[in-house]
Amino acid sequence: MSIRILKPGLLTTLQDAGRMGFQHLGVNPGGAMDLRAMQTANALVLNGLDEAVIEFYFPAPVIQFKAASFIALSGADFSATANGTPIPINHPIYLPANTVLQFNRKIQGQIGYLAVQGGFDLSDWLNSYSTNLKVAAGGFEGRTLLTGDEIDLKRHAKWNGSGIESAVMPWKAATESFYTTNPFRFIPGNEFDLLSEHAKKIFTTEGFTIQPQSDRMGYRLHGPTLDVAISTEMISTAVTRGTIQRLPSGQCIVLMADHQTTGGYPRIGHIISADLPGLAQKGSAEVLHFTPTDLFTAENLWVAQEQHLQQLKNACILQLDAYHRH
Repeated sequence: MSIRILKPGLLTTLQDAGRMGFQHLGVNPGGAMDLRAMQTANALVLNGLDEAVIEFYFPAPVIQFKAASFIALSGADFSATANGTPIPINHPIYLPANTVLQFNRKIQGQIGYLAVQGGFDLSDWLNSYSTNLKVAAGGFEGRTLLTGDEIDLKRHAKWNGSGIESAVMPWKAATESFYTTNPFRFIPGNEFDLLSEHAKKIFTTEGFTIQPQSDRMGYRLHGPTLDVAISTEMISTAVTRGTIQRLPSGQCIVLMADHQTTGGYPRIGHIISADLPGLAQKGSAEVLHFTPTDLFTAENLWVAQEQHLQQLKNACILQLDAYHRH
């Protein structure tokens, strides 16, 4: 029971919810760039929400399923096909043995996720299956996937059908609420008041775009120069996913999944966790806006997303059970 990588794609790795509890030792959490897409895909196939999935960009991988599998795609829509037949994202899908999954063009979003029922048979590192490319650990041999790689599955798909053709289940996860936010909400950071009053105003009124040099470590922004009212040197201090740093050029970077654990640039704010999935899926042609919020709002939005995902998983259990009985 395995999948085989026929073409690796641009940057294809195994990721889960991240490697928590080691930032004080200099090991960042990493994990899926779009946590909610990863969890949605897992919910659709009845996995634990934090089960490891395949994260991919476009050009995307071509994957052969050696055994019958129950899968779900979420996040970006890259026009997926199974043996040439179009299949949608955010639906559970049964694939018979030897199905070839491929992606033909970019429709929406930047990062796709593939979950397989039961998950992948991997060895963990520091309590996580996420790939950490810098230290070559976690995931599949600590690296991006390559042509010819075979990744074992934990178990066969649970399916009562004939097993001859692929089948798309007739229910879909509602994910729109994860991605409709713009302006992105942020909590002002410790060094926000270093900005001039003019810079504070334009940061929350002008637009920014994501530069091509962006990656899993951080999204570099291009926009109006943010001047400082107080020029000061900082010692390196703690940063996290979503931290907005002002660079010496006056431009900004938003730290993402593979961020460093400390940084010496002013932290002018932190994108709230509920808005990070939407940010992860933004491309360089899209204009971003930012608006301040508070911790109470941030926590309530996060809890609402968690409840939505749990409701989705419960609904999928009932739907699949009813589908089998029918």
